[in-house]
Amino acid sequence: MTSSFEFPAFPAPRLSDKERDLALGQLREGAALGKLSHDTFLRRMELALVARRAEDLAVLTADLHTRQGAEAAWTSRLFGWVGRASAVSAGVRRAWQAERLPRLLFPHPGAGALRIGRDPGNGLRLSHETVSRAHAELSLRDGVWILKDLGSTNGTTVNGRRVTGSAVVRDGDQIGFGRMTFRLSSE
Repeated sequence: MTSSFEFPAFPAPRLSDKERDLALGQLREGAALGKLSHDTFLRRMELALVARRAEDLAVLTADLHTRQGAEAAWTSRLFGWVGRASAVSAGVRRAWQAERLPRLLFPHPGAGALRIGRDPGNGLRLSHETVSRAHAELSLRDGVWILKDLGSTNGTTVNGRRVTGSAVVRDGDQIGFGRMTFRLSSE
C-alpha cells in the first residue's frame, strides 16, 4: 500500500528593508530621470511600501532599467552631493536665524524672579499682541534658571518646544513668548 503525502506550500519570505529600500531608490531615480510621471511615481511608492513579496517589487521597477558601472556611480555621487549641500544650507539658515535673535540677558541672581508680559508692572514688558499680560517668569532656583509659563494664551517655548509648567533654561537657549523669540545670554 502506497500513500502520497502533500506538503503545504510555505509562504514566500517577508521582504527585507534592504530590498524595499533598493526598489524605492530605483523609483526615485526613475522619477528624477523623467521615466515616471509624478502621479505614477506616487502610486508606485505607495504600492512598494505595502508590497509583501519580492515579485511585487519587481513588477513596480521592471520598466526602470538601472544603470550599471560608472554612470550609476556618478548618479549616486551627484545625489549624495546634493543631499549634503542641502543639509549644510539648512544648518547655515538655522545658525543665521539664531544669531539674529535679540538677546535676553539673565537677571542679576539676587534680583528675584523676572516676570515677563504685557502688563506695565512686569520686570520685562513686551507690547506684542501675542504676549499675555502675565506671560512667564524667569527665576534662579538652586543655581538653575527656570522659565515658568504663567498660563499664557499663546504659549512659552524653549528651543522650539512648548513649555507646560516650567523648564530649565541655559545660556544660548532660544525662548519664545507668543511670537516673540529671544536668545538667552549671560553676557
